[in-house]
Amino acid sequence: MTNSLDIFDICRLDVIIYGSARLTTMILRNTNTVGQLLLLFVYAGRTIFSSAKTIPSEQLKMALPEPRAYLPDAQNLDFVYHDHEELTRFLRATSARYPNLTALYSIGKSIQGRDLWVMVVSSSPYEHMVGKPDVKYVGNIHGNEPVGREMLLHLIQYFVSSYNADQYVKWLLDNTRIHILPTMNPDGYAVSKEGTCDGGQGRYNARGFDLNRNFPDYFKQNNKRGQPETDAVKDWISKIQFVLSGSLHGGALVASYPYDNTPNSRICRSSALCAMFQTYSAAPSLTPDDDVFKHISLVYARNHAKMSRGVACKSATPAFENGITNGAAWYPLTGGMQDYNYVWYGCMEITLEISCCKFPPAYELKKYWEDNQLSLIKFLAEAHRGVQGFVFDPAGMPIERASIKIKGRDVGFQTTKYGEFWRILLPGYYKAEVFAEGYVPREVEFVIVEQHPTLLNVTLQASKHIEGVGAGGPPYYRPIQAPQHYRPGVPPYAAAASSENGIFSTISNGLNSLYSNIFG
Repeated sequence: MTNSLDIFDICRLDVIIYGSARLTTMILRNTNTVGQLLLLFVYAGRTIFSSAKTIPSEQLKMALPEPRAYLPDAQNLDFVYHDHEELTRFLRATSARYPNLTALYSIGKSIQGRDLWVMVVSSSPYEHMVGKPDVKYVGNIHGNEPVGREMLLHLIQYFVSSYNADQYVKWLLDNTRIHILPTMNPDGYAVSKEGTCDGGQGRYNARGFDLNRNFPDYFKQNNKRGQPETDAVKDWISKIQFVLSGSLHGGALVASYPYDNTPNSRICRSSALCAMFQTYSAAPSLTPDDDVFKHISLVYARNHAKMSRGVACKSATPAFENGITNGAAWYPLTGGMQDYNYVWYGCMEITLEISCCKFPPAYELKKYWEDNQLSLIKFLAEAHRGVQGFVFDPAGMPIERASIKIKGRDVGFQTTKYGEFWRILLPGYYKAEVFAEGYVPREVEFVIVEQHPTLLNVTLQASKHIEGVGAGGPPYYRPIQAPQHYRPGVPPYAAAASSENGIFSTISNGLNSLYSNIFG
């Protein structure tokens, strides 16, 4: 059936057995990549029918399964789940292939010693370029929600392969430093199971902690012991002035924005049992930047193929108008990552729930990518909306860690060591209050338009020199005492609301845990 001079390899073998009958299909390939299709029908040990057909090389490629694309010489990433070793190989190979667009670094290790890899994708990947904002995505904080993990790998692949062909991608990478942490919980992923849509197996880290309940919380004291993964992320965002961030989850289809927690405003305050049930009819807990958070959430939802429809994943689960929700209005939680980013560092982070099933079958990943690709790109571009500029001293030198607060928005932000700042704002008229130790505070007015970011440079004058008190007292400066970070005032009932405990509080915590296991 084959030319004796040709040596063929079996590239694909399929066998169907029904009783005593066996149908074997083989695809053979020789060194010249010419293929042959061999059909062999055997019944009761006897060959009843056989046939061979030559396959042109282009059809042969279509018939064969694609190789795993995380191999160093691969050009395209395949739609399968990648374990930590495969993920690492892909990131290293991409960094080696695109050294002018990518830089790979680790922010720490998981409990079981797996690196928490971050890939920078930018036309200036290895160092911060003055005036270029830093943004980030974090995936797989819950180990059993890995769709985001794979979407971020595909986003990296798309960025580097499209830089020279897609002008929008080129503009984004030329003007932004994008940091991508595909998996924050590699240990949890390692024990998760594909095809499991609900449940908690793999959700937690190797010590059984929910990493999205492990951050400091503004509204309530979080007594949970800090974990290596969350400590690494806290250290990471303390060193880089991130402007915008998205955390990818699974279990629902919605963009959720801060606050995730609430100051426990409730109708009946005398009973812990009443408080427990009130939790699940919670009111929104809105930030001073609620208009901006709604806007960037809508940017993601409306560019998504389905999210903005607001259709519930299941009949028993909530539907979300326009595909967005305030986190606390959905269900309150303590120790969430998005509230920490916003309150502590002024980084506008939202939570992106991108799959109704937490760990869907791999064959669905291509569709998830098609649904999310545009949203993932357009969301990051929002870092270029609003105001940006520098804070200088009278000599024109940058002032590091100057604190800036938009009047009427009591969560502030700070300048980088180069004196840079960014703030996402919608069109309108604003006033900014600028403070720095040793300088006279200043208030400046500015206007935001839709078409482009507003450039605003602020010069602060040094505070007056005051002579020391008493004989021989040294001269000193009396700097303006500005807090390092601005935070919203706590309503007077917040402290009292958190004082109730006992068995009903325990039950409430248990229900919160069950609820989050279901929804993300």
